[in-house]
Amino acid sequence: MASRTYNANPFFSSAFFAPSVGEKIDNATAQAQAKAEELKVKGEKMAGVYGDKAYNKLQDAKEIVKDTASVNPTGVDLYARFALAGALGCAITHGALTPVDVVKTRIQLEPEVYNRGMVSGFRQVIAKEGAGALLTGLGPTVAGYSVQGALKFGGYEFWKKVAIDTVGIDSARENRTAIYLGASAIAEFFADIALCPLEATRIRLVSQPSFASGLFPGFARIAREEGVAGFYAGFGPILFKQVPYTMAKFAVFEVAQEKIIAATGKTKDQLVGSQLTMVNLAGGLIAGMAAAVISQPADTLLSKINKSKGEPGQGTTSRLITMAKQLGPAGLFTGIGARLFMIGTLTAGQFMIYDDIKRALGAKGGAEIQKVPK
Repeated sequence: MASRTYNANPFFSSAFFAPSVGEKIDNATAQAQAKAEELKVKGEKMAGVYGDKAYNKLQDAKEIVKDTASVNPTGVDLYARFALAGALGCAITHGALTPVDVVKTRIQLEPEVYNRGMVSGFRQVIAKEGAGALLTGLGPTVAGYSVQGALKFGGYEFWKKVAIDTVGIDSARENRTAIYLGASAIAEFFADIALCPLEATRIRLVSQPSFASGLFPGFARIAREEGVAGFYAGFGPILFKQVPYTMAKFAVFEVAQEKIIAATGKTKDQLVGSQLTMVNLAGGLIAGMAAAVISQPADTLLSKINKSKGEPGQGTTSRLITMAKQLGPAGLFTGIGARLFMIGTLTAGQFMIYDDIKRALGAKGGAEIQKVPK
């Protein structure tokens, strides 16, 4: 900005004063103005330097926040979120359906007593043992299926990604059902290693209410009296039950979800939260029904073999064969009504909770290999 010019005041100018009062005033004013202009220039320079720095810092902070919010988790971080979502989904659903599982197990183990359907089974258990009996095995159920859910869902996403990376995305889309089946089978195998001891404890508590007062006493008693073999006596049946169940569960769900989304005329990314929830519920219900039928015979054998200890020298395989012959086809499907209700509801809830929690944690999608609509 140009400096303002101060002219000498003619009123104070006089040849009689050397220098005159007017000149002194004018000189002082001019010096003050010059100093002010100098300070102003310095201030503007400083403000420019520090203002630019402050502005740049602000922009950097904004970029950091933006980048943090937009970057999706990867690697261990991503699969840990899948595992957490799976653990919560399985723990919540299995825990909530513990009363149904208690009645279902009683029907399988004592069909001569509990032979009037699921509703009557509830009434019989309550009349005989009280309402609290319906929560028998809640502890091992929640603990066991938390671990199993983490390994199953997290493992499924992991092995699916491995398969896609191995064969390529185009080949994976053409063979997606085989990938769904393979990834779920591998994931379930490792999940069952963790689940089996807790499932053995749960069934023992349900079948023998006086066996122990809860998870830890029951677990400790089996370990003390039967050792590791007691926990894994049902490992064969649990694989026979859980692996086909999980294969059907994930493969049918993926196909059902794909068909349901295609019927909407949109892609998965175009669906809002409530629409995705309904898709997951519908797909999960269909998958649960299919999985329940496929795994029912093994579920019955698992309940039977964990009810009590085997005879000395009797192997697990021979026990299973003997039980299957004694039960026959009809006996192997005892309690199918209760299990259809339980597994259909449970699976629908699992996929809904899993997907909602997964999205809330920022672990969107996973390895998607559904057919892209043309």
